[in-house]
Amino acid sequence: MRPDFALLDRLRARFLDAPAEGGDYWESTELLAAYDGSGVAGRRVLAAFGPDRFARLVVHDRSPLARRFAAERAASAFPGTAVEQAPDWGEVAPPQPFTLVISHVLNELPPAESAALLALVRRAAAVLWVEPGTGEVARALVALREELRAEFAVVAPCTHNHACGLLTPENQRHWCHHFAKPPVAAFTDAFWSEFSLRLGIDLRSLPYSFLVLDRPAAGTAAPAPADWSRILGEPREYKGHFKVLSCEAAGVTERMLQKRDDKALFKAFRRGVPPPPLFAWQLCDEKIVAGRHLLGPLNATETAADAGSGHPE
Repeated sequence: MRPDFALLDRLRARFLDAPAEGGDYWESTELLAAYDGSGVAGRRVLAAFGPDRFARLVVHDRSPLARRFAAERAASAFPGTAVEQAPDWGEVAPPQPFTLVISHVLNELPPAESAALLALVRRAAAVLWVEPGTGEVARALVALREELRAEFAVVAPCTHNHACGLLTPENQRHWCHHFAKPPVAAFTDAFWSEFSLRLGIDLRSLPYSFLVLDRPAAGTAAPAPADWSRILGEPREYKGHFKVLSCEAAGVTERMLQKRDDKALFKAFRRGVPPPPLFAWQLCDEKIVAGRHLLGPLNATETAADAGSGHPE
């Protein structure tokens, strides 16, 4: 269905002109359908892990209209799954172990609601949290990671449970973000071309930040792969070499890959590595001379995604 661009224009103008205004900006079901953002994260999780892994889906939004819309969309997409609405954070969590899915809330929550959300996070068995890839929001997510890492195993994007390497003085200008791979239709479909032009959104660059937490079983160590590194942002190409911001157990370090050292990896960087990129480096004098992707050899069609443990209720 072709969305009403006038509705989307009005919503975008509100976000840009008064980003801190708050309140309920969902004016109608038509606007929710055009934007299709409320509840989509929960539906994506059910689709990825399988609805049979979960006893029910509980949706929350501060807007009653958005809650109803999200519940109806989920029930339509997964008719065998029980779907419920929760008017506030305190009604989201069942007594059984649950997976908490959070999407794009940090820049909108007042202090009281932020505290209520954090209390809910602390009750979860696993947390899948996605936010915009802006510096301000990404740093806020890192601050929450630091507060929660004693209680949870940090599954992603980190490869370790140590203090975040971005908190050192030399890394203050950086932030933890990644880029989603746009679907092919974004470049071939006339609708998406119009969408990009009308709303001023560059579909080639889709930055996001995320955090995946899992509560380890009592008496077990937090799972942390040895010697793996995460690329923050994207590899940056210069004449004859790339530079990458590499997040490692020892910290966050800018590393160089010269074309002559590993031509295949150099070409993979130029082509675009599968997001979010996770590598094991072979180093010489602190420079990358070879790299192995988590999924093995890189090719033009390969894609990768992290997944935390599903926790049915």
